[in-house]
Amino acid sequence: MRDDALLERVEADWRTAGLDERREACLAYVEKLTLRPAEVVRADLDPLRAAGLEDADVLALCEVTAYYAYANRMADGLGVELESHPDGASSHDTSDPGSHPE
Repeated sequence: MRDDALLERVEADWRTAGLDERREACLAYVEKLTLRPAEVVRADLDPLRAAGLEDADVLALCEVTAYYAYANRMADGLGVELESHPDGASSHDTSDPGSHPE
């Protein structure tokens, strides 16, 4: 079931959206890995472990984050124009630094 109200809260600010501990831990890690990858240290995995993620979960989270960073960097580097979403927003909106991984 889709929860449009939750989606709106997450898009506005995931930190105040009322997510469970697991999702908050994942998003905090993904945000840091996306915006400040050189600052990620082993201790950043502690909240993920405390929230119940296992090695395979952490690996998948890191892989997906890295893949999107790679794909967006390639699109940026090649000047690729991406499709628009049905709501009119670009799937690669560079006006919002959180809209695509660096």
